[in-house]
Amino acid sequence: MNQIIPPSFAFRFAFPVPHAEGIPRRGKHLLGLGDEHRLFRPGTKFGSEVSPVSVFAAWNENGLGFSVEVRGKQHPPVSNPDRPDETDGFQLWIHTRSARTIHRANRLCHQFCVLPSGGGDDGLKPLVRQLPVPRAGEDAPLSPPDSFRAVMETLKDGYRLEFWLPAETLNGFDPEDSPQIGFFWVLRDSELGEVSLTVDSAFPYVSDPSLWETLELRSS
Repeated sequence: MNQIIPPSFAFRFAFPVPHAEGIPRRGKHLLGLGDEHRLFRPGTKFGSEVSPVSVFAAWNENGLGFSVEVRGKQHPPVSNPDRPDETDGFQLWIHTRSARTIHRANRLCHQFCVLPSGGGDDGLKPLVRQLPVPRAGEDAPLSPPDSFRAVMETLKDGYRLEFWLPAETLNGFDPEDSPQIGFFWVLRDSELGEVSLTVDSAFPYVSDPSLWETLELRSS
């Protein structure tokens, strides 16, 4: 009998995110996050799978920062900025409240596509695009690509993306009164396929916030 529901679906996860002053920085090292900022991927806890994706996170009053390491590749990623949610890249969903009971996104729900290429005049720079969450009852305000900061570093067997989501691009962002926020991610890659935080595309995570997990924005 084939297993349909992944084991991680039986649990709800909350990931602690440390506070970090002084980010984002200028230059190539936008965040410089260490192991204390690593977010474990629940699916890897239920078997021998080694995740090709490592995600790190930090926050301060000015916004949220993420670092994504993608390993196990033989070829560079190829991104199409005209189809940001279908091309090589990292997609992130943020709900600036923790409301796991809602099945339809509202104005506090955001979808971001972070592409390792496709930006800049030469098309070789990383790019962050915000898209409306599908089936949302009310859309969050959309921020233009130049609202965000992103850098990409080529690794021997992959790449590292660092990007910053300013507080003004996160409608309802209020770490003091609402330190728990909804969170989900998926990597799309022409070599590695789809790698997600928990459930896969058999579940409607792109539009259903009840399938998202939680980030706990900790002050210490």
